[in-house]
Amino acid sequence: MECQWKPDEQGLQQILQLLKESQSPDTSTQRSVQQKLEQLNQYPDFNNYLIFVLTKLKTEDEPTRSLSGLILKNNVKSHYQNFPNGVSDFIKNECLQNIGDSSPLIRATVGILITTIASKGELQNWPELLPKLCLLLDSEDYNTCEGAFGALQKICEDSAEILDSDMLDRPLNVMIPKFLQFFKHNSPKIRSHAIACVNQFIISRTQALMLHIDPFIENLFALAGDEEPEVRKNVCRALVMLLEVRLDRLLPHMHNIIEYMLQRTQDQDENVALEACEFWLTLAEQPVCKEVLSGHLPKLIPVLVNGMKYSEIDIILLKGDVEEDEAIPDNEQDIRPRFHRSRTVAQQHEGGDSIEEEEDDEDDLDDDETISDWNLRKCSAAALDVLANVFRDDLLLHILPLLKELLFHQEWLIKESGILVLGAIAEGCMQGMIPYLPELIPHLVQCLSDKKALVRSITCWTLSRYAHWVVSQPPDIYLKPLMTELLKRILDSNKRVQEAACSAFATLEEEACTELVPYLAFILDTLVFAFSKYQHKNLLILYDAIGTLADSVDKKSLTHSLTHSLTHSHFYEAPDKDFMIVALDLLSGLAEGLGGNIEQLVARSNILTLMYQCMQDKMPEVRQSSFALLGDLTKACFQHVKPCIANFMPILGTNLNPELISVCNNATWAIGEISIQMGSEMQPYVPMVLQQLVEIINRPNTPKTLLENTAITIGRLGYVCPQEVAPMLQQFIRPWCTSLRNIRDNEEKDSAFRGICTMITVNPGGVVQDFIFFCDAVASWMNPKDDLREMFYKILHGFKNQVGDENWRRFSDQFPLALKERLAAFYGV
Repeated sequence: MECQWKPDEQGLQQILQLLKESQSPDTSTQRSVQQKLEQLNQYPDFNNYLIFVLTKLKTEDEPTRSLSGLILKNNVKSHYQNFPNGVSDFIKNECLQNIGDSSPLIRATVGILITTIASKGELQNWPELLPKLCLLLDSEDYNTCEGAFGALQKICEDSAEILDSDMLDRPLNVMIPKFLQFFKHNSPKIRSHAIACVNQFIISRTQALMLHIDPFIENLFALAGDEEPEVRKNVCRALVMLLEVRLDRLLPHMHNIIEYMLQRTQDQDENVALEACEFWLTLAEQPVCKEVLSGHLPKLIPVLVNGMKYSEIDIILLKGDVEEDEAIPDNEQDIRPRFHRSRTVAQQHEGGDSIEEEEDDEDDLDDDETISDWNLRKCSAAALDVLANVFRDDLLLHILPLLKELLFHQEWLIKESGILVLGAIAEGCMQGMIPYLPELIPHLVQCLSDKKALVRSITCWTLSRYAHWVVSQPPDIYLKPLMTELLKRILDSNKRVQEAACSAFATLEEEACTELVPYLAFILDTLVFAFSKYQHKNLLILYDAIGTLADSVDKKSLTHSLTHSLTHSHFYEAPDKDFMIVALDLLSGLAEGLGGNIEQLVARSNILTLMYQCMQDKMPEVRQSSFALLGDLTKACFQHVKPCIANFMPILGTNLNPELISVCNNATWAIGEISIQMGSEMQPYVPMVLQQLVEIINRPNTPKTLLENTAITIGRLGYVCPQEVAPMLQQFIRPWCTSLRNIRDNEEKDSAFRGICTMITVNPGGVVQDFIFFCDAVASWMNPKDDLREMFYKILHGFKNQVGDENWRRFSDQFPLALKERLAAFYGV
């Protein structure tokens, strides 16, 4: 039926004016357009105007008509459920009438609109859509066929699951055979659509496709030599997926498929070649790989190796001709610290590692660049890597003759690809490579100073893949020259090389461990110098390298050469708070790893002044990390922290605000560590913090991490200043006991329980009402130290004697059986 809706001329002009304005580059114009669009959304027939401009207003230019359709698409996404019936019917009709518009841009826009409506759960409420689109495929008019196929392809991509469900009466039983007919269509674009549609149903092993799997595969083979790159790409993609789900059907033809994929991996069109190259990656995961591929290796290996050269476009994208870029500031989006999460101090639990209550899941989305980063070079290298792991040293037969030519080639591009090949086979072919390494490693160390930055950076990576072998050799011959050159590369004038060198260095540190001790002074000189040189993004990688160094090297020996201050003030010059946080956390890691050995470092630096400033920063994460560092330094070298306690304690007191969980948690933990070191001298500071801690432990819905740390800190304060804390015992004993019963026996739990016992001795009345909770907490200890067990024993027996046997029996009858048995077994009560 033809809807009788007609636009009002004035309204139409107003909307056209808006569409024109929205194409302006000026941001303030853009903003006012957004506001007007929002206002117009209040009128139900606004969307009628938009579809009218898209489909009926042929006098307007195409970009304006298309834009109108895209705005409508966004409205469908956001407000479709509020469209009046008349409006949504009008839009659906107009879409189906105009799917064959003579303009490719308008066809595509209508297709997008149709699929957006379909994905709003509307496939059920628009039963005529699929039959109508399938009918239009048979149209004599090319535009109509192409438009309908474009829409169907998008629907297959977006709604594959629903299409295969009973909700729609299984339309695929009709659609898939229909699509297969179009594999032979005379238009390449239509052939391409047809394969792309069917490809959506391979991985899910959709029943309707599995019924037609043989004709599907035959049709694919028929298109193998198609002149259209898009068709060849879709054929390759189909074969790669079939390899995963219907290997049985491909096996009889495997020889021919491999021959075909060998040709396609060398396709003129890089997108086709990349799609075909995925085949080798997928095949390597199949158990039949070795058997079906052995005979083809002599042909395949040179093809993969050839694919590992940088293409011209790669070099342009990588700015491969820019040798020195260290002074060019990083892009904003390059420098978010990617994996870093500020430190939260947490307790170890029974049967598990520390639980961090308030972790957000890191976004799984990498930056856009990593998606577009996948190219023929990387895919070929990955394929060679996995094949090396399948064929092991048998692969070398085919690789070694090639490597000889590549590695010593005059042209840098070819030499670079050879170094990449050498790195790619390192894991799988290590055994067979050993005889050649004494000659190759010195050659690679020389390549570290090649004049091309891209050669220097790949060499860093390849050397790191052989670090394990280097470390097992006499250090003077291999490790020392490698170390020297790699440290120079950390100070390279090219950022890509700096990054590769830092990563390689971190790998080397993990492999070498104590072998690095003789070079420590030199290493630290370099790393500290790099701080003043690096742009933001690489600073993060550098922090990582220093953190790894602290983990790898025997802690004692670090002190002898560690006379450098790692706290150069330019840690903090960066206005970007992320870097302050990373730096604070790195220092925390060093303090934790080095323990007392960090003392000399602290003595020679202004770290305490800097930390004092960070403790007062406006940004909560900076304060959070600085309190963690304060706690770690308190444990490692309290003699340097002690003079500052009078300044630090009031700040800690004001940060006991449970609204900021992690800040509050770390401040609480630091107070506990300080109490243990201060002993009775903690007395003047108890009033600053005790009241807040007691309030926090009694708050409903406080996260477990914070409750546990609060309980430990209250216990530790009571241990060193029992007279000050014991009078409040009754206000916190119950939540105190319940929050500490689940954590593992450790030093912190030990000192906290000593505190509670000492306070009970001072104020026994404070525990009487909740004594059952104390019993339960005591029973949570697996093996307390003897003197702590003695304290528990005294309190339990004291209580029992106080109330008399009869009352004790009545009291202990309320205990759960397990608790009763434990107390009887361990403490004889």
